[in-house]
Parts: sequence; structure tokens; C-alpha cells
Amino acid sequence: MNMLVSATALLLACAGFVVYDLATYRQALLRNLSIQSQVTGSNSVSALLFDDPDSARRTLSALEFAPNILAACVYTSGGKQFAAYRRDGSIDIPARPRIQESEEEQHSSAHGKITLVHTIVFHGKLIGFTYIQSDIQPLIARLENYVAISGLMLALCLSVALFLSRLARRSIAEPIQKLAQVAGRISQDKEYSIRASRDQEEGELAELVDAFNDMLSQIEARDRSLQASHEELELRVSQRTAELTAANKELESFSYSVSHDLRAPLRSIDGFSLALLEDYADKLDDEGKSHLTRIRAATARMAVLIDDLLNLARVARAELNRQPVNLSAMASSVVDELRKTGPDRRVDFVVQDCLETAGDGRLLRVVLENLLGNAWKYTSKRPSARIEFAKRQLNGEAAYFVTDDGAGFDPAYAGRLFGAFQRLHGVNEFPGTGVGLATVQRIIHRHGGRIWAEGAVGKGATFYFTL
Repeated sequence: MNMLVSATALLLACAGFVVYDLATYRQALLRNLSIQSQVTGSNSVSALLFDDPDSARRTLSALEFAPNILAACVYTSGGKQFAAYRRDGSIDIPARPRIQESEEEQHSSAHGKITLVHTIVFHGKLIGFTYIQSDIQPLIARLENYVAISGLMLALCLSVALFLSRLARRSIAEPIQKLAQVAGRISQDKEYSIRASRDQEEGELAELVDAFNDMLSQIEARDRSLQASHEELELRVSQRTAELTAANKELESFSYSVSHDLRAPLRSIDGFSLALLEDYADKLDDEGKSHLTRIRAATARMAVLIDDLLNLARVARAELNRQPVNLSAMASSVVDELRKTGPDRRVDFVVQDCLETAGDGRLLRVVLENLLGNAWKYTSKRPSARIEFAKRQLNGEAAYFVTDDGAGFDPAYAGRLFGAFQRLHGVNEFPGTGVGLATVQRIIHRHGGRIWAEGAVGKGATFYFTL
């Protein structure tokens, strides 16, 4: 790069000087020709006035002492050759001078020659013309000398530039190149223990290498710290995984115990209560029969509660099986099942078409069964009701919703809706265990979404969820 810059600068400088000098020299040559032409014309005035061509020839012969003059001629005012001079007999002289009438002097260049025509005026009257033809060989020789000198200076300067460039390469470029190679190895191999070597004891490059090595030391220390933290984190994850596995096994054991050990006593209570009602009905009064009926209802409710708890536990443990799910078709199927439980009810179900998503179809059906089932349950005291399942955009997010015009709820207690065993209505008013919405929330969270509710007492409720 240094050689290229130096050579370009020198060539441009030399070219500029040569062009300027040649232009200046050509102007000087034209001035000399003009002076010689004027002197020749002045000396030829008498010859033209007295029609003495010999005198004009003697005047022109004095031009032989100018080595660059090839030919000269004096013309009459009518343009006729009056006297001529030729250094070489083969040189052509034009029969008439080529000059505009309004011009005093005119010059031209062609075929390596310069010609100049000047008027001869005496007492304001045109009496003739002078013609001079000059060789430009001095100009060519001057150009050749400049080229030779410029070439010599260019070779000398480039030699010096080459020496300085090699010196700069050893002291600047090569250390930077070595530093770049070390940086490339570190970037490729991620080996931060490598260090760059110092080729100089002091200076800016030495400071750069020291700063680079210091940066590598800091990165190496941080890398070791991150590696230690990573290993510690992996150990903690392994411990937490083992604890979670153990907890899941305990939960499975608990679920098995609930499913088998608690159901058996409940079945016994319910069975013996039924036996008392059937076998000893004549020995019990109405109050005793009422007590047994309430015992049986409590055991049935306890069985339903156990089922709900088991479902909640299964939701937490179940592995998600994501696949395309048609929520519209799934909701319509749930609606058909609900209608069978109350064929006499007047409920207008509206299910939006083409609601499709990706998720666990089995778990998403549990969501729709609970939300649509709640809407069916809490509109049961209305003579006619409307339940809708659809989707809308809320704050740039797609949200599914189930809305009804049933009993609704107090918005101040909306935060309690999704807690286990949390109920905003009494059991005698609307049946249930208070576990369904907690199960729904867990399923929605496992799908990376969220669920919330809006409503008012006596004005229905709307449950929104995202996936």
C-alpha cells in the first residue's frame, strides 16, 4: 500500500511538472517565433516597397542561425510569394499565407511542426506577410529529458519507499498481524489461556499487546467462574430433579391411596346407609331416614371431591401431547353432552366456527367441559339463557372466551375463582366442589397461557384464556 501510494503521488507530481513545463516552453517558442517574424517583416519593408526580392532573401537568410527554423517566406499584400528561405530544399512552403483578414498573427501545429504567419504593416497599410516554419524537436528533446529524469527520480524514491515500507512492516504490520492471528485462534478454539507475545519493549504496540493479554486474563477468569457456576447449577438441577421425581412418586402413592384406601370406607358408609334405609325403614322415623339420606349425600359428594382431586393431580403430572386441535368441534361435542343432561332447558348455544389451535386435546377438552359446564350450571335458574364460545383480539393477543348471562359473581372476589375449594356460591344454591377452575388454570398455564374472568352479580360471567 505504501509503494502504491508513493508511486501514484510521484507519477502525478512528475506528470504535472512535465505538462506545465511543456506548455510554458511551447508558449515561449511561439513568442520567439512571433518576435522573429516581426523582425523579419520590419527588415523586409523596404524590399517590398521598392520591389527588391534579393534584399528580402538576404534578410530571410539570417534565419539560418536559428537551428529550429526550417523555412521562411515573405509574401506581398496580394498573397504572392516575394522571397523564400529553406533550410532543406524538400521543405514545402504554402503558395499563399493562411491567415484571417481580421487577425494580425496566426499560428498552427501539424506533423511535428509549428507555423506562424504575421502581417507586415507600414504607416497603417498592409504591405505583406511573413511566414515562418519551425521544428518542435527541441520540445520533444525536452520531453525526453524530463521522462528520463522523472524515471530516475521515481526509481530512487520508490527504492527509499520500499526500504521504509519493509522497516514499517517489521516494526508495525507484522506485530499487528501476529496479534490478529492470536485473536483468530482464540475466536475459533475458545481457548482463552493463549497470550500474545511482545516484540517491542515499549511503545503503542507494546501497550496494545499488554491490554489484549489483560483482557484475555479477565475473560479467562470469568470463563472459569461461569464454568464453576454452570457445574453448580447442573448439580442443583440434578438435585431438584431427583427431589421432584421423589415428590412425583409420593404424589402417585398418595393418589393410589386416595383412589383405593379412601374409596373403600366411603363405599362401606354408603352401602350400610342404604341397607339401613331399605331393611330397617319400618323401624326408623322420618328424622332417622333424613339423617341416613344426608349421610349418603355427603359420601357421594366426598367421592366426587376425591375424583376432582385426582384429576387435579393428573393434570399436574400429565405429559403434554401437542397436536392440532379443533376447539369449535370439541366445544360442540361438549354442548351436545350438556343438552342431554337437561333436554327441557331453553339454552341458546353459540360456538364460533374454525377455532383451531395446537395443544393437548385431552386436557383442552377438560378446560371446555369445566367452562361450558359452569356456564350451563350457573344459568340453570333462568327460564332461557345464552352461552357463547368464541375468540377475539385483546391488546393484540388472541383470547378465547366462554360467556353466559347467568348468576355471575362479585368482581371483588374474582381472584378467588381459580383457587382449589374456593366457591362464591353455596352448595345448596349451585352444586360443585370448587376444584374445576383450579384444574382449568393449571391446564392453561401448562400451555403457556393465562386465564381471567369478568362478571357482575346477576349479569353473567365471561372467562377468557390464551394458549
